[in-house]
Amino acid sequence: MAVHAHPDDESSKGGATTARYVHDGAEVLVVTCTGGERGDVLNSRLKDDPHIQRDIVEVRRQEMARAQAALGVQHTWLGFVDSGLPEGDPLPALPDGCFYREPLEVATEALVREIRRFRPHVMTTYDENGGYPHPDHVMTNRLSVAAFEAAGDPEAFPHAGEPWQPLKLYYIGGFSLDRIHTFHEALVAAGKESPFVDWIKRAEGRPQRTLTTWVECSAFFDARDEALRSHATQIDPDGFFFAVPNDVQADLWPTEEYELAISLVETSLPEDDLFAGVPASLAEADALGARTDLTAVHDTRTAPTVREWQ
Repeated sequence: MAVHAHPDDESSKGGATTARYVHDGAEVLVVTCTGGERGDVLNSRLKDDPHIQRDIVEVRRQEMARAQAALGVQHTWLGFVDSGLPEGDPLPALPDGCFYREPLEVATEALVREIRRFRPHVMTTYDENGGYPHPDHVMTNRLSVAAFEAAGDPEAFPHAGEPWQPLKLYYIGGFSLDRIHTFHEALVAAGKESPFVDWIKRAEGRPQRTLTTWVECSAFFDARDEALRSHATQIDPDGFFFAVPNDVQADLWPTEEYELAISLVETSLPEDDLFAGVPASLAEADALGARTDLTAVHDTRTAPTVREWQ
């Protein structure tokens, strides 16, 4: 189960990984917490399209359906409303009724229902800072951690289905500085302009995450890019996502990366598989996932350091 904040996040953050696991025979569910209603149109070619301006909600739903087909995943909407990205100093208040301002227990119950229905062994989401400090990404982390812990507890949300305990929770780490440096240097060496100069300057002053898991998925970069282009309002077809050809990416950096946040099974780091440590037998894994007395053997969660929105 891949838990994301907005439609398009599932394609830009772990899209090739999900396509690989679908190909390998796993059931993969993308959960999108909001409809992306307050997202800007980031593709300059579509900014003035009257249809998009008139019905951005339906447009983004259609984009998500195309991306879902490209990746081969299952999909569900959690049903919350995009908070928007506040700008300014001081930051303006977020709108009433938005995802970030939902009581955590309300959002948690909604995701617990999906966990108990789908019964995943592995979940992926963002780190405690949201990957980047968008309020919906931060809320997605809080919600995912809370739901991971509550889903197996029969006393938590007893009307939300039979208890089910996922075994591993990962934070997506796909925009690591090492990866961006590698692509930047390859473009410079080829005599091409790199779109990553400012990105590197911003990132070099920040602490870097400790990645644990590298999933080889280069055979699915094309599927990922098809899914990205499906989100036409959000993705510039000439933008940085496509600056490095996929065959070059496959040679330089054939993986997508993750940070193991919680594991209830033994595993050895570094990993090359999100299912490392999960029993190979589905019956055994299901029996383990159905238990409610499991204790974390790996837990690297830290307190959030992001700014708060009122």
